Amino acid sequence: MNRPVVGILGNQHLLNDTYEVHASGAMNTQAVSDVSGCLPLLIPADPRYVSAAELMEVCDGFVLTGGRPNVHPEEYGEAETEAHGTFDRARDSVALDLVRSCVEQGQPFLGICRGFQEVNVAMGGSLYPEIRDLPGRDNHRMPPDGTLEEKFALRHEVTVGEGGPFHRIFGATRVMTNTLHGQGIKQAGPRVTIDGYASDGTPEAIYIEGAPGFALAVQWHPEYRAAEDPVSRPLFEAFGEAVRAWAGGKRPLYAVSAE
Repeated sequence: MNRPVVGILGNQHLLNDTYEVHASGAMNTQAVSDVSGCLPLLIPADPRYVSAAELMEVCDGFVLTGGRPNVHPEEYGEAETEAHGTFDRARDSVALDLVRSCVEQGQPFLGICRGFQEVNVAMGGSLYPEIRDLPGRDNHRMPPDGTLEEKFALRHEVTVGEGGPFHRIFGATRVMTNTLHGQGIKQAGPRVTIDGYASDGTPEAIYIEGAPGFALAVQWHPEYRAAEDPVSRPLFEAFGEAVRAWAGGKRPLYAVSAE
């Protein structure tokens, strides 16, 4: 039996500072293949080459990955500043349209870090350029030094809503996660439900209320050692179940809500 296809949104990079490539971390591929049980397909997130409509015909679900470039503030009605960092307008164009289309059709997606922020912006929300500059907030950025294990180490607790979709997936309302992001949700979009917070009040888990399919996103990086982590594994397993349901009948698995 053929595995359902999960499109993994890539990012633009310069290899050896000269050669343009579209790439994504191997841990995303591994999580989709080994934990979700799906066929990973890397997507060049550039509207010159792909469109949301074409991708939805080819893929059964999507992972919106993390990435160093941030969503451009013009996408949520704010002016660009130095604090907003670098951008990838091509990915903005593909990802935001794809999120809105998937929500409408019920096609499954999982947003991760930048993908979490893309989901909020696509649904009409806005972002803070730098969480650590806000009063009372912690520094959620990746540690500048150390091994990969140290950078992706579990660093804070996330509390999710009782009876909500993340509670049902995790089997707990309090979980430990890594944290490797600078930006975060400022204003949630009209249908964006914040279902998980870090202890400093930073939004960490969201879903789209009333979406006819799997429409979840997290601010941390569950793809890191997903098969071994007690939080990441059920998240990617639940996503894989939703993708298989879509591939099998081209119908949403369930509506996303707190009920």
